Amino acid sequence: MSGLSVDSTAREQAAALRAKEISARELTGLHLDRIAERNPELTAIVSLDPDRAMAGAAAADERLAAGAGIGPLHGLPFAFKDTHAAAGWRTTYGSPLYAEHVPDTDDLIVERIRLAGAVPIGKTNVPEFAAGSHTFNPVFGTTRNPHDPSRSAGGSSGGAACALAAGMVPLADGSDMGGSLRNPASFCGVVGLRPSWGRVPEWPSQNMWETTSTGGPMARTVGDLALLLSVLAGPDPRAPHALGDPGSVFAPPPVPVPLGGLRVALSTDLGGAFAVDPAVAAVVEAAGTALAGAGASVTAAAPDLSGADECFRTLRAWHFQARFGELLAAHPDGLKASLAANIRAGESLTGADVALAYRQRTALAQRMREYFTDHDVLVLPVSQVPPFPADQEFPTEIDGRPMESYLDWMRSAYLITVTGCPAISVPFGTTPDGLPVGIQIVTRHGGDRYLLEVAAAVEALAG
Repeated sequence: MSGLSVDSTAREQAAALRAKEISARELTGLHLDRIAERNPELTAIVSLDPDRAMAGAAAADERLAAGAGIGPLHGLPFAFKDTHAAAGWRTTYGSPLYAEHVPDTDDLIVERIRLAGAVPIGKTNVPEFAAGSHTFNPVFGTTRNPHDPSRSAGGSSGGAACALAAGMVPLADGSDMGGSLRNPASFCGVVGLRPSWGRVPEWPSQNMWETTSTGGPMARTVGDLALLLSVLAGPDPRAPHALGDPGSVFAPPPVPVPLGGLRVALSTDLGGAFAVDPAVAAVVEAAGTALAGAGASVTAAAPDLSGADECFRTLRAWHFQARFGELLAAHPDGLKASLAANIRAGESLTGADVALAYRQRTALAQRMREYFTDHDVLVLPVSQVPPFPADQEFPTEIDGRPMESYLDWMRSAYLITVTGCPAISVPFGTTPDGLPVGIQIVTRHGGDRYLLEVAAAVEALAG
């Protein structure tokens, strides 16, 4: 394909591979060259194995030459998030306690990506055990923003978002509890989707009934994101709560919805639920103006998310204590302080506390179901701040309001988490000094395909 490069869309790269206009070895080599050029400064890709990557690419070429069946990601270089176990690949979770860990089996999300024909090249960097929306750890260091390396790339899928934006990979997987697919997408100027709960099943799972965290796709365009979602989505007998739609419903490129008459609810702070940097608020407001100019019906209408903050923090602490409590007890000085504090917060929770959190989630889901009978989508900030200095663990204040913990500045994302609704980060503008800012678009639970069609229209509007 004339002009094909690592910055071409994933769909263009996949089509060129199928048409034998470029080989998987050539394409992988181009990506390894870009990694060599940019990764030393950015630290997005970790546990890189160029020899194994080229061997995998050669096997992909041989499969295509033999006329064997190929998957939708055939020959595309891929680096898995370093919290997703990949058999035979070093998987550290960003923790020195697992610095040399090599799993024997794949997580389901990795299994599906491999079956789709992707060529593994390494992993993408994460904060320690994916805790926090800034990517740094003692094993590999800090992932930096490709637009300004003095700034954060976000997290916890920060390595994935940075690698995408820098052209090191054409697609990336991630996971999202408090905003880990959405926040780094906003910081790095790419697209990140937190799917409806159940859309992308997880296995193995420490608690298959836990519903705050989900895997999902990241890409440079909405169309590419849909391609990866078609691979990740769909039921699996090991995940009884998975939604029943096959992943193939997401395979066609999303057709942008007509913006004329689209019912958009817009809020920069969900009615005062969080502080927001003026530069971020300005981009959200500009999106509202642009949508109205394109014929959408834009109204200021924040949903009632009372109880969402307490609900999220209770469930997060419960989840972290259940998952990491024994590890912390065995290594009391082995985890970063903010993560250890989050785990210990779960130790004092009672059954009544957890029961209340689930009652709150139930009420939130019902209120959002009713809310989306009057509105097609909700538009709000992804992150409350633009990319902050990379040497800072988290923002300590926003627009004059202090942030007391590593969670406080993530409310715009995690308040949406506990609704169960799908939410996507789409690039829409920049700060005055040129840093990317995405807008978060939310719709009803199960409306992931519709959300991608809206996002495709917004992407086109943003140019």
